[in-house]
Amino acid sequence: MILCYAEGDGLGHLTRVRAFLHTTGRTGPVTYRTTSPFASDPRVIVPAPSGEFAVGAVGGAASGLPAENVAAAVGSGARDEFVVDAFPAGRHGELSAADVPRGARTIHLARLLRWDVYRERLPTDPIRYDRTYVLEDLDTAHLAYLRSVSDEVLPLVLRDPPAPPACEPVRGWLLVHSGPDAEILELTAYALDMAAVEGVAPDMTLVAPRRPDGLPPGIAHRDAYPAWPLAADADRIVTAAGFNAVRQFAPWRERHRMLPFPRTLDDQFARARQARSLGSTSAP
Repeated sequence: MILCYAEGDGLGHLTRVRAFLHTTGRTGPVTYRTTSPFASDPRVIVPAPSGEFAVGAVGGAASGLPAENVAAAVGSGARDEFVVDAFPAGRHGELSAADVPRGARTIHLARLLRWDVYRERLPTDPIRYDRTYVLEDLDTAHLAYLRSVSDEVLPLVLRDPPAPPACEPVRGWLLVHSGPDAEILELTAYALDMAAVEGVAPDMTLVAPRRPDGLPPGIAHRDAYPAWPLAADADRIVTAAGFNAVRQFAPWRERHRMLPFPRTLDDQFARARQARSLGSTSAP
């Protein structure tokens, strides 16, 4: 049994863990512990190679998991591996060594964090990881901490599971964001401004879980997951600068434009700068 602790409100954590399971060929039953509403979407939570897949939801509100509920959220029973995504001590610092299921091998998936903010949440008795996979360039102090609490620290390039054929290709500009709605509208406004500056009027398709109120007329909407296969026929791709967007659209880097959004813990601005150095273009 693999227990994946993927605490977060959106699609990012679930998509990353999904790619990790595929990349490393993990088999056997898998349980997610998450507050993400997307955990109920069968397109996101797909069967592991063994065909067995279980989904759990942590107790507590999406804004935070009370410390006294962590052990219940992790659950009892035999666990072969305990995989903790993104935050080495959980989103709010709620995970410590005492929360590791007995006998489980511990795995951490490390992505870019605003380390100056997150390090204040670290517990005094941190989880000791058997292996940490570094998924992108990290802050020096962040990487040093991971080395201090991990037996092994290794790079890993994620690969997504094969996607079903897109039912209809997207022509023109592809806009992708899972929300919140205010950010979807801001991303749309950015794309429209970019088109106006360039003196073009491309067809635009927004891929998002829902059509937000106030979406400008003339912009098509599609609820598609995963979205990355639609990029092949698009003239331009416009996204935020989240981990999965930058990773998944890297093959079309020269057509990718990104608008980083502020996050409490994720540093989209640093990620956008890194992507720009490799050829992607982000907003000023």
